[in-house]
Amino acid sequence: MDIRVTIDGRSVDASLNDSPAARDLASLLPLTLHLEDFHGTERIADPSRKLTTEDAPEPQAPKTGDLAYYAPWGNLAVFYKDGPSASSDLLILGRIDADAGVLSKADRITIEAVS
Repeated sequence: MDIRVTIDGRSVDASLNDSPAARDLASLLPLTLHLEDFHGTERIADPSRKLTTEDAPEPQAPKTGDLAYYAPWGNLAVFYKDGPSASSDLLILGRIDADAGVLSKADRITIEAVS
């Protein structure tokens, strides 16, 4: 599913995969979040509610540009560096096509459905 992502006022291409968690995120759109840095690897924020983890795909190690959901804390993560090894607690939801420099400094992200 294609989505529209705006990072600090700048539009970038992005998409969600077809996982149940990604479809659940899509049900919350439009969504505007304020991001904060986490571990020098990702920018994180809390959506308005936790997402489903039902039928989660096989774990993958996150890569730069991945939009992910960390189930234990219920937060979204935008990776600006490749992340640690795969974890069943981290669900990859999609990709944001922006370079690491833009992602690493992102303060505000808006995610919208494309009609």
